[in-house]
Amino acid sequence: VFLSLQVFGTIVWILVASTQVPLPLLQGWVMFVAVTAWFLSIVFLSVFLFGYANRIAVNWNQADFIFHGATFVFYFGAFLLQAATTSLHHLPRKFNSTTQETILSGREYNISIAASV
Repeated sequence: VFLSLQVFGTIVWILVASTQVPLPLLQGWVMFVAVTAWFLSIVFLSVFLFGYANRIAVNWNQADFIFHGATFVFYFGAFLLQAATTSLHHLPRKFNSTTQETILSGREYNISIAASV
């Protein structure tokens, strides 16, 4: 489970980082969630790999449940924000400009969809 979190967390991190960030506040939160969850899952995995789980008197089933529950809530919120950013792709970048430049180009729109999924 932890290895899959690492792989998918890294993919989300790369996809979000490769987008143009037209709305920095929204995508900043998405990036924060991806990086934080990735880092904490590395720490959680290290605790088990190096045997610290046997030395620390913690209910690891409950800690695992809380960790994955919190990660789900934060990733779901990040998904909603990333999807909201993606849905605004057709809006113009500059409202007072005569050019029809959209917030997201076709390539950025596809990357943003992949990051949402």
